[in-house]
This record gives sequence, C-alpha cells and structure tokens, in this order.
Amino acid sequence: MKLKTIEDLFHHELKDLYSAENQLVKALPKMAKAASNEELKAGFEEHLEQTKGHVERLDQIAEMIGKKLGGHKCKAMEGLVEEGAELISEDAEDSVRDAGLIGAAQRVEHYEIAGYGTAIALANTLGQREAASLLGKTLQEEKETDAKLTKLAETQVNEAAPAGGE
Repeated sequence: MKLKTIEDLFHHELKDLYSAENQLVKALPKMAKAASNEELKAGFEEHLEQTKGHVERLDQIAEMIGKKLGGHKCKAMEGLVEEGAELISEDAEDSVRDAGLIGAAQRVEHYEIAGYGTAIALANTLGQREAASLLGKTLQEEKETDAKLTKLAETQVNEAAPAGGE
C-alpha cells in the first residue's frame, strides 16, 4: 500500500487496528484461561466481548469510507500477543502469572490507545466526524480497561504475589 495522502494513511491505520483487534479476539480467551484471579479472568472475558464490538465498529467505518480492512498484519500486536503467550507458558506462581498478565494486557491497551488516538486525529482532519465518533467510543473503552487493570493490580493481584527478597 502506497501512502500518498492522509486518506491513505487513515486507511492504513484502520487496517492496522482491525488486524490488532482480530488478533486480540483470539488471544483474550487464552489470557482468561491462564488467569487464576477470578476478577482478572472475568475482566479478560468482558474485554473479549468489547473487542468483538471494536471489530464491528471498524467494519462500520470501513463500510462508511468504502474500503476493505483485511489483508494486513499488525506486527506490533503480533509481538505483544507472542510475549503474552510466552508469559503464560512460564513456570510461575499463579499470583505472579496474574501480575504478569496484567502487565501484558496493559502494554496491549497502551498500544491500542495510541493507535485509536492517531486514527481519530486523521478522521478529524479528513472531516470524517462519524468515524471519529465511533473510534472515540472505542478509545474510551480502551482507557477504561487500562484503568480497571491498574486498579486490579494495585488492590488485589500484586499484593497477593510473593515479594521475594528475604
């Protein structure tokens, strides 16, 4: 894909987000299964349903702008998902693995927050107000998920993990 215009860049950003969200649809059930903290497990399951909604919003935007979003692989998300899978396969105490899962999930959320922020700015530049609004809803949900993960880490998961350093 040759990027000659802001419109081309917007399409590229949407394709990247679409790939990222679809990779997460596959990864989140594995993260939920690996979590031992019930609230964390439920959070991953809830975010899976949200993520499916994010894909649907991106499909709506693609239809609005008359573009296809498939055929692109978000390598950054692929790497983040791979790191999460490596963490899951580590020999770890359950509470320590949960703390690591939160960290992996927050790296994903921060990547998505950056991507959606960029896409919103491009949509606004192009006068795509409806697309910007849909992207903004997803951005807000990503920020809320990040905040929930932080709270869960600070109030439950990190405290349950052994600190070490006798």
